[in-house]
Amino acid sequence: MSTAQYEYILTARPEPGVALITLNRPKALNALSTPLFLELGKALGEADADAEVGAIVLTGSEKAFAAGADIKEMKDKEFSDVYKNNFLENWQTALTTIRKPIIAAVSGYALGGGCELALMCDIILASPTAKFGQPEIALGVIPGGGGSQRLTRAIGKSRAMELVLTGKQITAQQAESWGMVSRVVGEGEGEVVKEAVAMAKEIAVKGQIAVQAGKEAVNAAHELNLAEGLRFERRIFHGLFATKDQKEGMAAFAEKRKPNFTHS
Repeated sequence: MSTAQYEYILTARPEPGVALITLNRPKALNALSTPLFLELGKALGEADADAEVGAIVLTGSEKAFAAGADIKEMKDKEFSDVYKNNFLENWQTALTTIRKPIIAAVSGYALGGGCELALMCDIILASPTAKFGQPEIALGVIPGGGGSQRLTRAIGKSRAMELVLTGKQITAQQAESWGMVSRVVGEGEGEVVKEAVAMAKEIAVKGQIAVQAGKEAVNAAHELNLAEGLRFERRIFHGLFATKDQKEGMAAFAEKRKPNFTHS
């Protein structure tokens, strides 16, 4: 994954099986724009299609994961334009169509579109410096990239309503206690990225088919009622018995050795 082809993001392979994507608009605090999301979608698609990649880490800078959407891009848009061209829809599909797990490593501001971007990821790790919020109400609008929906599913109606209607920010510690993030990592520059890469490496050594199936099953819990979700989970579980990785994983356990997954 070369960095030369991108203007607004950086890509790297910090560990075997791990793709790292870094938002790179430092002067704008990584403000999200359509050109950035087009690049992000391309990089994520490449990582998703790469057989060597098992998990993806998405991060920003120490100061800002992403401080929001680019207001300069939006301020003069008219209803007919945003409605006809389905503005922000491509922002959603950039992440939500990716089958491999995406871990958000959040430091500093994750506000508006930045908070929504983190919520689109599968796992969120937060630095103690992280601040989350949906401040769109102060601009005369509401979240448009899934904030009101994913936030409500993550933290409940009352808390989501408070954030959306007041525009207030919450700390990483509050976000953890509310169940919005997996955990707050230790202090120190770059620590959250190190933790996220370590987690991604741990996931990447697992069988990719089972990992993707696990992501699909957990995501289905948001869409299906309990009976349908349990049926869906069971069918995927049954289907994994057709894979070589299931045979290898269970044989390795019985033989008390490490499995050698071939992702097949």
